[in-house]
Amino acid sequence: MKKILMIVTSHEDMEKTNSKTGLWLGEFTDPYYEFIENGYEVDIASPKGGKPPIDPLSKLTKNITSSNRKFNSDKKAQAALENTKRLNEVRAEDYTALFFPGGHGPMWDLANDEKSGRLILDFLNHGKYVGAICHGPSALLKAEELQPGLLKGRKMTGFSNIEEKLAFRHNNIPWSLEDRLKEAGAEFHTAAIPYLSHIEKDGLLITGQNPMAARPAAKALIEALKK
Repeated sequence: MKKILMIVTSHEDMEKTNSKTGLWLGEFTDPYYEFIENGYEVDIASPKGGKPPIDPLSKLTKNITSSNRKFNSDKKAQAALENTKRLNEVRAEDYTALFFPGGHGPMWDLANDEKSGRLILDFLNHGKYVGAICHGPSALLKAEELQPGLLKGRKMTGFSNIEEKLAFRHNNIPWSLEDRLKEAGAEFHTAAIPYLSHIEKDGLLITGQNPMAARPAAKALIEALKK
């Protein structure tokens, strides 16, 4: 079986602003095509199912990646993203690995979604890898709540406090991902310079810091699966 489950957010509203968030498109497309090109099937799920919201900023020219451009002409991939499965329709035993793209949306829904949290634990408890990038590691906080101590001492990364400030969204989010992971006992590491790619691998967990780490994190997951 070579099948990877990607879980994306269903949430688009932010706090104290009319600006919208959701899935950061490049954090989906970069790993998606990395998985596909390496012979994996990919299923996509979300808390609400159906079409997830896409962060409008991720569609701006300056943030478009080569995989974004490929996605824009890929009807099959578009249909897959527009028709995500509901989380209650998927089972860990049907997949090789689990992967969470980011965007700020997961801070509101996946961080509090019990089905998502239990799926993470099912993957880990069955010796299967879990990857997450940028704000995707927010989902791990629910797994930590369900299994206290899960993240203690784990080497991890994610969108940092300084990156939140540089993105001018630190006043529109419910909490700091970096702070919450540290509070859970994780050893939080980042690149020396904000927005450079950085990944951490600790056991069955692979985390990436920001959009630049999306493809490297997917590559790291594929390499781990090969071993």
